[in-house]
Amino acid sequence: MRKIFRIGLSLLIFVVFSPLTRADDAEVQALLHSLTEASLNETADIITQLEEAGGDSMMPLFETLLAGDLYYEKESKQLMLATKNDEGYSGAEVFTGADLGQFERGAVKKIRVNNALRTQLREAIARINLSAESAQQRLHAVQTMLGELDESSAQLIQERIAVEADSDVLAALREAYALYQLKSSADDEQRLAAIAQLTGSLEPDVRVVLTQLLETNGDGEFIESSAPVRAAAATALKKIESKISFYSFLEQLFFGLSLGSVLLLAAIGLAITFGVMGVINMAHGEMMMLGAYTTFAIQEYIMPGAIGYSLLVAIPLAFLVSGSVGVVIERTVIRFLHGRPLETLLATFGISLILQEVVKAIFTPLNRQVITPQWMSGSLEINSVFSITYNRLYILIFALLLFFALQLIMKKTSLGLNVRAVSQNRNMAKAIGIKTDRVDALTFGLGSGIAGIAGVALSQITNVGPNLGQSYIIDSFMVVVFGGVGNLMGTLVGGFTLGVANKFLEPATGAVLAKILILVFIILFIQKRPKGLFPQKGRAAND
Repeated sequence: MRKIFRIGLSLLIFVVFSPLTRADDAEVQALLHSLTEASLNETADIITQLEEAGGDSMMPLFETLLAGDLYYEKESKQLMLATKNDEGYSGAEVFTGADLGQFERGAVKKIRVNNALRTQLREAIARINLSAESAQQRLHAVQTMLGELDESSAQLIQERIAVEADSDVLAALREAYALYQLKSSADDEQRLAAIAQLTGSLEPDVRVVLTQLLETNGDGEFIESSAPVRAAAATALKKIESKISFYSFLEQLFFGLSLGSVLLLAAIGLAITFGVMGVINMAHGEMMMLGAYTTFAIQEYIMPGAIGYSLLVAIPLAFLVSGSVGVVIERTVIRFLHGRPLETLLATFGISLILQEVVKAIFTPLNRQVITPQWMSGSLEINSVFSITYNRLYILIFALLLFFALQLIMKKTSLGLNVRAVSQNRNMAKAIGIKTDRVDALTFGLGSGIAGIAGVALSQITNVGPNLGQSYIIDSFMVVVFGGVGNLMGTLVGGFTLGVANKFLEPATGAVLAKILILVFIILFIQKRPKGLFPQKGRAAND
């Protein structure tokens, strides 16, 4: 009785919810039913008829069939999207996704497809997408068809050119049709016109076809017999390669700015503490580590169900955690070591080891992965050869916002005024009543808190582990020394300069040698300009 009820329910769902919006219900249902009994050759004809009768409503069916997940129940002939599991198959209605329940292995049968059918299905899906409401979907459909253009798809593209309103899609359609003409036409004038249309296109299929026109056989003779066509293809390829080189330059520049933003985040807090207090803080990297672990803890224990918002909560909390630890370090250790740089270096190095061991005891020595929110995932595709990842783009923007916010704090607040006074002449600042001890504590806490925020950003591009900060401490000192000790603008320029230089050197020298060359450059630069790009001003700067 339960089996009869399930069959009846399946048929009811199929009849009521199937989105047969562009064809007579009875006609399409008959075609769908015939799929269960058709041979491979007959299936090809049925797909063609379904496309004509059902149009875009057949998209779920075609996609399911292409993925090899289309089954039917032997007794009721009900089509379904079936997923194999330990108990048999879990069925779902093809068009609506409605749950059809559990089926035994012998109760369902798969509708077979071969390579010819897969090709036909891809073309059918592309044709349906060409008429979609979304311009992005239509553009993707054109790009999908480029690799397998034939007479029927070229005819469809030509018809679509006449009615397409979106300029980007229209340009892609014209390129696709020109590519078909170049591959299929025997008329040199048509082929030359097609090459002219394709000049500047960055699609890989276009470059493949143009390159084939310049290939030679085993005897060294050109496969393409027409000299004008070869010359036009060579010119077009040269222009395309020029555009690719330009976008490759932009890509390297973006990667360099991205690395520079990370170096800026890592170094900006150090620039404050180093510039104001003259403290060589070897535990600065561990402040970044604490910020990264704060992000992990929020995602893992506090907001596991709200990943999209957890990062926004982690930013202020990481600042508070790392800043508080920085204030404690300054009050308990650093304040007793003023004017003793070697002892300060050794003390902060010891603190960094202690913090690493504490983190290992709490979170284990294993690396932890912080989940990237959905709004930071994916990439912005500019064209076929150039795209920008959202996570690095957001980090770049965030680094600049943090820099300008810190500039406002340093120039528009009493804390910033006191910090600048102490950094320029500590004794004079103390003489006019500025509590330098309090400024030192707040400055060290501010620098450590910003390092914690940098750790939040770093958690989005690398694994979180006890040694995370060690990877950036040397780079941070390099940026600060190169830009000018205590100068925020110098830190900005230094971070981006070193980041861009590193990324442009890497393709030629490799990552390790690029870092060595950057280090050698900084050593030579400091020999010439010991105070960096932007030297600190004030009497203390001459000490």
